Amino acid sequence: MSIKGKAFIAGIYEHPTRKAEGIPIAQLHAEVAKGALEDAGLGLRDVDAYYCAGDAPGLGGLSMADYMGLDVRHSDTTETGGSSYILHVNHAAAAIAAGKCKVALITLAGKPRTGGAPPGRPPMAVQPPDLPFEAPFKPTVLNIYAMVARRHMHDHGTTPEQLAWIKVAASHHAQHNPHAMLRDVVTVEDVVNSPVVADPLHRLDCCVVSDGGGAVVVVAPEIAAQLKRPKVSVMGAGEAIKHMAGGQVDLSYSAGQWSAAAAFAEAGIKPADIKYASLYDSFTITVLMQLEDIGFCARGQGGRFVADGGLISGVGKLPFNTDGGGLCNNHPGNRGGMTKILEAVRQLRGEAHAAVQVKNCDLALAHGTGGYLGTRHGSGTLIMERM
Repeated sequence: MSIKGKAFIAGIYEHPTRKAEGIPIAQLHAEVAKGALEDAGLGLRDVDAYYCAGDAPGLGGLSMADYMGLDVRHSDTTETGGSSYILHVNHAAAAIAAGKCKVALITLAGKPRTGGAPPGRPPMAVQPPDLPFEAPFKPTVLNIYAMVARRHMHDHGTTPEQLAWIKVAASHHAQHNPHAMLRDVVTVEDVVNSPVVADPLHRLDCCVVSDGGGAVVVVAPEIAAQLKRPKVSVMGAGEAIKHMAGGQVDLSYSAGQWSAAAAFAEAGIKPADIKYASLYDSFTITVLMQLEDIGFCARGQGGRFVADGGLISGVGKLPFNTDGGGLCNNHPGNRGGMTKILEAVRQLRGEAHAAVQVKNCDLALAHGTGGYLGTRHGSGTLIMERM
């Protein structure tokens, strides 16, 4: 069953905090839920489906439905790290199309900055199967992503300066976001002269770590027709998992090449049709890989594509992450897929900051990566249209 045109994003909300001292994670979930429902013009009593991932405390959806007083007949707790929330929109749209629900609430919240899970893999009750085979080699988030960056440089001649342009673009956008953690515009020189954290990545190639959260409300067409909000239609979505393949891992691409292909096929459009892209930006190399995997440029051409402001709104060929993204704005709970949806919806509604609003933005893409790009990860791609 295709989800094309079968569901609409009616409400969004991003928590303004970047440092949630004294606020429990459950309360953050509740606050973003309240904000998104108010944005849509709906209330808790209208929600009949709830979606969350591993960041939800207790027994996840069960505990949070109880905490927020939700009376739901459908729930989903799919967990693919930072891409989970894009998958949730896909699953919510499918559930709505199948008649399982009419108003789906999706929430994210995290506190890695003030006492929640540390950056990287969250605590697990049971050790993952890869742990005894990989832990002795001391993998970290930094060195895994650095390995991917070095592979791309080796294969395609990509330079640190080209990667730096991604951070530069994000900073140009973040200066207009009053909530962004890093609002200073940086130069290529600033990035490449910042300390090396894992060769070839520099400190400014990395995302921020923040508390916070966000929420999305997905509704059936008949509900959307009754609401006084701009209509943002879910046109296509895709999801995929890529893993170590028994040790035969290929670092030259991500699962995004599969999830994006599925999303474009369902939407019936091409990458060239997209006016704005929200791309997961845990590191600059993450963005570069996604640009190629999604099809915005050919394999190995990502460095040239981003150079000289290629991603800056009003300047480049593909405006990206106009809120500053994870590189400059926030990365709540180390799970940036939710915020990618939020800014894409703002762009489609014409509600982004005037300095970065894309003209005639009628088609937008949000793409998330969860897990580790260099080992096992899940990708989600979502295509939306302003109606």
